[in-house]
Amino acid sequence: MSHIIFLHGASSSGKTSIAIQLQARVGIVFWHISIDHLRDSGVLPTERFRNGDFDWANERDKFFAGFHASLKAYADAGNNLIIEHILDKDEWLQHLKEMLRGHNFLFIGIHCHPDILKEREIARGDRPLGSALKDFHHIHLDKIYDLELDSTDDIALNVESIISAWKDKHRSSSFT
Repeated sequence: MSHIIFLHGASSSGKTSIAIQLQARVGIVFWHISIDHLRDSGVLPTERFRNGDFDWANERDKFFAGFHASLKAYADAGNNLIIEHILDKDEWLQHLKEMLRGHNFLFIGIHCHPDILKEREIARGDRPLGSALKDFHHIHLDKIYDLELDSTDDIALNVESIISAWKDKHRSSSFT
């Protein structure tokens, strides 16, 4: 059984900053996995999507099906995971719950005020403007978390809260 710490929040909510600090401080080896890693590494032909050579809408479902299957493969092979993700589609939660059944799962909601999301999105410059607010308005609906954090709080305190929740074996989230 692998340990999975799933950070769920809007685009630009602070998931990556938390994940990096968490990976550096948690007591065992965890892989840090996100869609951004694939995009930034060149796995996706991002520029060709941007310039219209390819239509992301036609490729999106296949991409996420593969990404989700890879998470299962990593966990089933015994790797502990810190996953950053945005559950854009309601069916993804159920699908991942089934795929990752049997692993020790900690589901964390990462929240951030809409004004801060907007500022971060503009500063990043690698997202379509408005995507963070679009996420903000729907992704947390009907989700039950083991832990909920405000990413504008002190990052060290947020990481300590995650480590404490991870050590506590009581789980009661959408994934349990």
